[in-house]
Amino acid sequence: MLKKLVPELIALRRDFHQYPELGFKEFATQKKIITYLDNVGVKAKKIAKTGVVGALSGNRQGRTLLLRSDMDALPIQEETNLEFQSKNSGIMHACGHDGHMAMLLVAAKLLAQFKENIAGNIILAFQPNEEDAGAHKMIEENIIEDFKVDAAFGCHLWNQLETGRIDICDGPAMAASHYFYLTVKGVGGHAGFAHESIDPIFISSHIIQAVQSIQTRQINALDPAVIMFTSIHSGTNTTIIPEKTVLQGSIRFLYENGEDILKKFEQVVNGICNLHGAGYELEFKKGNDMLSNDPSVAEVVRKAAFSILKDEKKVTADIRTMAGEDFSEFAARVPAAFAFVGAKNKSQPIVYPHHHPQFDLDEDALVLGSELYINVALNYLKDIF
Repeated sequence: MLKKLVPELIALRRDFHQYPELGFKEFATQKKIITYLDNVGVKAKKIAKTGVVGALSGNRQGRTLLLRSDMDALPIQEETNLEFQSKNSGIMHACGHDGHMAMLLVAAKLLAQFKENIAGNIILAFQPNEEDAGAHKMIEENIIEDFKVDAAFGCHLWNQLETGRIDICDGPAMAASHYFYLTVKGVGGHAGFAHESIDPIFISSHIIQAVQSIQTRQINALDPAVIMFTSIHSGTNTTIIPEKTVLQGSIRFLYENGEDILKKFEQVVNGICNLHGAGYELEFKKGNDMLSNDPSVAEVVRKAAFSILKDEKKVTADIRTMAGEDFSEFAARVPAAFAFVGAKNKSQPIVYPHHHPQFDLDEDALVLGSELYINVALNYLKDIF
């Protein structure tokens, strides 16, 4: 039956792609999702400002599984020249969320047709603002408690994996991310009289180099961690030593209790600033916690993937990435698993990475993703048809 819905699946994805919206501004997207779910017989309502939650109940009692899709786009000017290229200037679905929504909607349509054979409940969570951690809003509005969720599943179309492959691992899968905002405060002056100033650029260069030693000298080499400076702003003129330097970046780790890196980071900053007589302000903002897959739910996903692909070699457990994913908010509260669905196709060619202005995805992967949502739900709820 899914084959008959492939044109609809692709049309949904292309419509979402053509009209992307940023996090917590997905108002038109929200309206489309609610309308679609209502039309296929799934009760749906607004949640987390621009999100949607739908509930599908089987005719027999059983467990409750939450299926999640993200919704938001990115502030990127699209350069794909696709016939369905973004019509919203400076905004683009460059991470596959357009495909995720289409996959889950079509899965919902088919699951609704067989609900009399389902034991339990399926909660359809369309989450806003994934790129800047919006899952917490759904958690704060009690999506887990109100619907008595027993487990959760999500997946991501992945352009580092060939179409026709699905990856699902046990344990840590996606990194925790924390963002830092550092201002080094010096004393400005004339570039010819550096000894009368405290140069925040010079001091910042020492900080940038020194914090790298945290990864190689202060934590276990087997524990993955990355400290990245992604923005540096200072000064206005070739002859003026500035008063301050503003630095931003991220700290990511893929192991338990990695938050200790934040303390080590500040210790380095504090030590170097004190050494040079400078001051500083440092703020951390959490992006998301580490996403770790529950082995029992991951096994359900693995069996579902094999039933689709019919080849154990195409169901792998290789991907562990330093990218973040706030599906971790759900996984921290109920047993959960998150899979990667290959969407790269060199022959088309679809090879650009996520968050790139020429990003696209192989639409053949949409079918696999939708089927994965369906099979995971039925396997977890122990369907009888």
